[in-house]
Amino acid sequence: MSPTVNERARSFLQVLRRVFALAAPYFRSEEKWRARLMLLGIVALNLFYVYVAVLGNQWYGRFYDALQNKDAVSFWREVRVFGWIAFFNIAVQVLKFYVTQLLQLRWRTWMTRDYLSRWMSDRTFYHLELARYANQNGHAPDNPDQRIQEDMQLFTDYTMTLSMGLLNAVVTLVSFVGILWGLSGNFSFSLGGSTYQIAGAMVWLAVVYCVVGTAITHFVGRPLIGINFRQQRFEADFRHHLVRVREYSEAIALDKGEKVEHAQLDLRFGSVLRNYLLLIKQQKNLVTFTSFFGQAAVIFPFLVAGPRFFGGAIQLGQLMQIGSAFDKVQGSLSWFVDNYDRVAIWRATTDRLTSFDDAMRAHAAQSMPLQREQNAELRTDDLAVSLPDGTSLLAGAALAVKSGESVLLQGPSGSGKSTLFRTFAGIWPFSKGRLQVPDNVAFMPQRPYVPDGKLRDALTYPNPATDFSDDQLRQALNDALLPDLAGRLDDSDAWSQKLSGGEQQRLAIARVLLRKPAWLFADEITSALDAQAESTLYRRLGAMVQAAGGSMVSIAHRAAVGEFHGQRWTLVPQADGAAGGARYRLEASAAPAAAT
Repeated sequence: MSPTVNERARSFLQVLRRVFALAAPYFRSEEKWRARLMLLGIVALNLFYVYVAVLGNQWYGRFYDALQNKDAVSFWREVRVFGWIAFFNIAVQVLKFYVTQLLQLRWRTWMTRDYLSRWMSDRTFYHLELARYANQNGHAPDNPDQRIQEDMQLFTDYTMTLSMGLLNAVVTLVSFVGILWGLSGNFSFSLGGSTYQIAGAMVWLAVVYCVVGTAITHFVGRPLIGINFRQQRFEADFRHHLVRVREYSEAIALDKGEKVEHAQLDLRFGSVLRNYLLLIKQQKNLVTFTSFFGQAAVIFPFLVAGPRFFGGAIQLGQLMQIGSAFDKVQGSLSWFVDNYDRVAIWRATTDRLTSFDDAMRAHAAQSMPLQREQNAELRTDDLAVSLPDGTSLLAGAALAVKSGESVLLQGPSGSGKSTLFRTFAGIWPFSKGRLQVPDNVAFMPQRPYVPDGKLRDALTYPNPATDFSDDQLRQALNDALLPDLAGRLDDSDAWSQKLSGGEQQRLAIARVLLRKPAWLFADEITSALDAQAESTLYRRLGAMVQAAGGSMVSIAHRAAVGEFHGQRWTLVPQADGAAGGARYRLEASAAPAAAT
C-alpha cells in the first residue's frame, strides 16, 4: 500500500472509533436492554425487508413469463401474490420507520441529557467559554448550544439511517448476488485464437461498474466534509449574534448601534452565503455524476442481457429478473455513491460532537490548581491570580477577613477586582495557592441574571419559589425598595428586558435578603442606584450579615460605600519586573469615611 492509502485507512478507522465512542454509552446505559432490543428489532425488520425483496424478484420472473406466454390463469394468480408481497412490504416499512424513529428519539433524549448534565456540572459551561476567549483551541469548542441541540439530532438520525442502510445494502448484496450469478450465464469472448468464458459475468460487471463509480464519487465529493463542518459553524455564529442583538436590544437602541450590528450580522451572514455557495457547487458536481451513474445503471443490464433474450436463450421473465437483480446488486454496491452527501454531513457532525466531548472530558480531568477549603473565615495563602492568556494579576497574596469585619475592595478598572471575587467563589481556573472560605456565602455580580417567567421564580432564583411564602417574597421586595412589584409575583414576563438596571440590581438584593447568607461578596451591586437607595440597602445588607455572625466584602468605586466597611483593600499597579511578576499588589488600610 502507498502511504496515501495507509493515511486514508487510518482516518477511516479513526472515524469509526469516534462514532463508537459517541454511540456506545447509550447502549451501555440504564436503558441498554430497551435500546438493544429495539436495535435488534430494527435489524430483524431490515432482514425481513430484504427477504420480501427476494420474493419480489422471483415474482418478476413468474409474472413476466405469464405475460409472454399469455397465461391468464398464472397472470391473475401472480396478481394475488403481488398483493401479499406489497402488503408485507408496506407493513415492514411502516413498522421499521416507527421503531427506528422511536429509538432515535430515545437515543437523542439520553445523549442530550447526558451532555447537558456534563456541560452544566462543575461550571464546565463557564470554563469552556473562558478557554475559547483565551484561544485555547484544543479545549474551546464553538457554539455548544448548537452541538447539543442540532448536532446531536443529526448524529442520532444519520447514524441510525446510514448504519441500517449499510446493513440493508450488505444483506441485499449477499441475497441477490447468487440470483444474479445464476441468471447471468457465461460470457464468452475470443482472444489470440482462444475462447474464454467468464461465469457470472453480470456480477463482475456490476462490481466493476460500482467500484469505478465509488472511486469517482469519493474524488468528487470529498471536499463536502470540510465544507459541511464550516457551514454548521457559520450558521451557529450567525444565529448566536442574532440572539445577542435580541438580548441587548435596549442598549443597542440607546447607543444607536443598529448600523454596526446590522453590519456585523451581514458579515456573519456573508460567511454563511459564501460557504453555502461552495457547498452548492460541490453538491452540483456530485449530483451530476451520481445522476448519470444512476440513469446508466437502469439500462446497463438490458444492454448486456438483451442479446441473449433476442437469441432465445432466456425468456422475458428471466430478463426482468436479471434487470431487477442487477439493480439490487448495483444498488447495494453503490450505497456509498448514493449516500456520499449524507456521509459528509454525518462525518462533520461526528467531528463536532467528538471535539465537544473531548473538551468536556479534558475539563473533567483537570484539577484546579487552587486549594479551596471550608473555614469560619476568609483566608488566602500565597494566592496567585492570572488572566486566561497567562498574564499575572496578583501573586503571593495573603489575605484574611474575620467574622464581623467588612472589607471594601478598590482599584483601577481592569485591575482584576471581579477576577479576585471569581477566585473566592471557586470558579476562576487561572488561580493557585490556598484559599479558605466560609460556608453560607453569597456572591453578587454587578449584572445579575434575571430569568424570564414568573416574577416569583426570578426573585427566588436559583432556589425554587416554594421554599418561601408569599409574605416573605413581598417583604423582600419591599426591603429592596421594590414595593411596586410586590403585587406582581405571578406575572410572567421577560424581566431582564422590562426591568431597568437599577431594578434588576434591587431584585438581586431582594434575593439575598430572602436567603440571609452570613457572608456576602458584592461586586458593584449598587452602581445603578442613587445615593439614598445605595445607603439604605447597604445598611440592610450589613445588618443582615452582622445578625448572622458573618461579614461583607464589596467592590465599589464610590467612596460613600466605604462608610459601611471597616477595611479597604486596594489593588496598586506595580512596575514591570516587580517581585512576583504581577501587575498589581494588594495594600490594606482603613476604609474611607463617607463625605459629609
